[in-house]
Amino acid sequence: MTTQTPFHLAVITAGVTQPSSTRLLADRLTEATVRALAGHGVDEVVVEVIDVRDVAHDVTNNVLTGFASPELQVRLDAIAEADALVVATPVYAASYSGLFKMLVDVLPKNALRDTPVLLGATGGTARHSLAIDHALRPLFAHLGALVAPVAVFAASEDWGSVEAGRLGERIDRAGAAFAALVSGAPRSARVDPFEQVTPFEAMLTDLRA
Repeated sequence: MTTQTPFHLAVITAGVTQPSSTRLLADRLTEATVRALAGHGVDEVVVEVIDVRDVAHDVTNNVLTGFASPELQVRLDAIAEADALVVATPVYAASYSGLFKMLVDVLPKNALRDTPVLLGATGGTARHSLAIDHALRPLFAHLGALVAPVAVFAASEDWGSVEAGRLGERIDRAGAAFAALVSGAPRSARVDPFEQVTPFEAMLTDLRA
């Protein structure tokens, strides 16, 4: 009898406030991914959350000295050993936060090579949404990670009563696509919008009736 190895999912959240919309987005992306993984037969998922805010001083000291504290090393190991990664950062000055980049800078070389990564970002306005494509994707591509094609940006207005539903749909879609990517599931069949088209003759008949 074989025992399924737990799937290790590391979550990096770089919000600096408490409560944090960035942490909320990371949590919801993680929940959507775990739910979707269960649908692919991955029932045991170990989630390890790395809140950069909690180790901000340790990250700074590592940048300055080249040595990680025991607390930071535990988090770096969790990232390097994860089967997949969920990342969420606030957008500052049209890019990821400096604190987030410092954490990435102290990761071991090739730590993220071939690691699937789901990207998320938050900002005060939807005008910052392109930061995912012009800042985050190139960063993780440079690190050799397998960046998921579907990402989620959440602006302040996305958490409102009407837009929250649409944000939830986008989160669920991203989680489902990411789970399919990391589990190796085949892509779902596309629906052909022209598969069931009313014949022209039938349309003419309806007009004459």
